[in-house]
Amino acid sequence: MTAEPGRAPAGFTLARSRGKFTQHNGPVFRAEGEGDLRSGFFVLDRHCNGMGFLHGGMASAFADSALAWAVWWTTRRMSVTLKLTLSYFQVVREGAWLEARPEVISVQDGIVHVSADLVAEGSGRAARADGVFRLLRRKEA
Repeated sequence: MTAEPGRAPAGFTLARSRGKFTQHNGPVFRAEGEGDLRSGFFVLDRHCNGMGFLHGGMASAFADSALAWAVWWTTRRMSVTLKLTLSYFQVVREGAWLEARPEVISVQDGIVHVSADLVAEGSGRAARADGVFRLLRRKEA
């Protein structure tokens, strides 16, 4: 699947933002297929470090959002991040499409374990994210 800069690959739609931080760091796209938990974005200049590739903090923010989306979709409950770990494998260049492919590992006693590979178009796995989330009490409609 090849993405044109600024135009998400087939099967993705623009995600509705939940806050100023996400709005500033987006746009983020989400897969539109039922049960498809992928999220993605184009690496823009503002997402890059001084060496011209994706800043680790931006990769972390994107991973956190993608994992939280997977938690919400699976449980239909909002959550907060208790722990987030990223392992970086390669750089992601400006203009690349970066996609998170999450998998919810377990949901038990209000604690959710979730992981995702972050895959850069054309160059494979760029990072691995592992997170632990606490479900909030209030259910969302």
